[in-house]
Parts: sequence; structure tokens; C-alpha cells
Amino acid sequence: MSDDDARRDPPEEPPEEQPEEPPGKSAEEPPGIIDLLRPRTTAGQLMGGLLCVLLGFALVTQVRSNQRDTAFSTARQDELVGILSDLSQRSERLRGDLRDLEATKAELERDVQGGTALQEARRRATTYGLLAGTLPAEGPGIDLQIGDPGGAVRSVNLLDALQELRDAGAEVIQVNDVRAGVDTHFLDAAGGIVADGRPLRAPYRFLAIGDPHTMTTALNIPGGVVRSLRSAGATATITSHARLTVSAIRSR
Repeated sequence: MSDDDARRDPPEEPPEEQPEEPPGKSAEEPPGIIDLLRPRTTAGQLMGGLLCVLLGFALVTQVRSNQRDTAFSTARQDELVGILSDLSQRSERLRGDLRDLEATKAELERDVQGGTALQEARRRATTYGLLAGTLPAEGPGIDLQIGDPGGAVRSVNLLDALQELRDAGAEVIQVNDVRAGVDTHFLDAAGGIVADGRPLRAPYRFLAIGDPHTMTTALNIPGGVVRSLRSAGATATITSHARLTVSAIRSR
């Protein structure tokens, strides 16, 4: 080598030694396949997933609704005719059942009304029969017996006793064998007293159906029937009964 060449080409310096990298990936090494496949969850991904779920639910609901709405629109003509015929038959059967029920209801109402009217008629007939004296009667009441040893009792005394018993609520009254009615009257006659044309003999017995306590109290008031009879020399005995029978009836 000549001196000129040595001046033109300076001697090469040895390369600087680079620090050795630690084993593994370098900072500039591109990511590998495993890193790319590793899942990374973000808030945006969660929101997107939730929207997808809601959208899928809405689509399923809409499809089912459309299927229900189009059930008849997709049926064949003969199927629709059969469905219509079946509905018509069911409707007619229901109307027939309704007519039968209404008829049964009306019949039951007539029976109830008729039975009620019949019961009311029977009750009134019984009441009128008792008041008129054409039916026997039974119930609580008293037995008033008037003794007349001196013959001092007059028709007015018996009339007072009858009127006092009626005022005290007596419903049915029998005097000896005579059933007292609304037009019952007493007359003095030879040998005794006559009631509605039938002679009465002492002792005079009144059977009265009603409240025993009320009638007994009314007869025993000061100046009442019992006091008047005893003042006239007659006797008066009152006996209460829980069940008393009045068997005498008046002719129609």
C-alpha cells in the first residue's frame, strides 16, 4: 500500500459494542398470535352486547306477535270456512242454552211468586177464619171462670168481660159453648143469660187465647171486671195456660 493510499483511507475503527437485550420480547417486537386472540373487555363492548340482546328479544317478540296475527291470514279457504262454521254452531248452542236458562228462570220465578201468593192466601184465610170464629184455635191464654151462686150476674157483666179481654189482645174467645165473634151479644132472659141466641148457664167460662199476663192484668185492674163481679156477689178465678184449645166454632 502506498503512502497516498494510507492518507486517503483512514484506518477503520472497531464497532461500538451494543448492550445485550435480555432474553424475551423486545419493546419493538410486533404482538404475537396469542396476544391477538386474548379477549379484552371494554365498556363499549359491554354496551354493544346489551343492545344486541335487547334487539334480539324485540325481534322474537315481534315475530311471535306476527305469527298470532297472521294465523288466520295464512289459513286456507276451506280451513277458514270450517272455523267459521264451528264458531256459528257454538254461538247457536250458546244462544239455545241462554234461552233455556231464561225459560227456567221465568218458571222458577212464577213458582216462587205463586207459592208466596198461595202461602199469603192461606195465612189470610186462617186469620179471617179465626176472627170470624169458623176455625178452631190453639195457643197460650187464660181460663176465666165466673161463679154465680146468688144469681147476681147479668148480661152486662159478661159483655164487660168479653170487651176487656178483646182490649187486652185476646185473639179468640169462647164463652161456654159459644164461639164469640165480632157481632156477639148478650141478653138477660128468664133462668139465665142468652149469648147469640143460645142460653148460658152458670158457671160462665171464658177461654181466651192471647198473652196470659196482659189479659190477667187487665181483668184485675182496680174497678175492673173481677172487682165488679166480686162486688156483685159473684166469684172470678183466672188460670193461665201455656197451651189452650178453643174448639167451638160459629156456623157460616
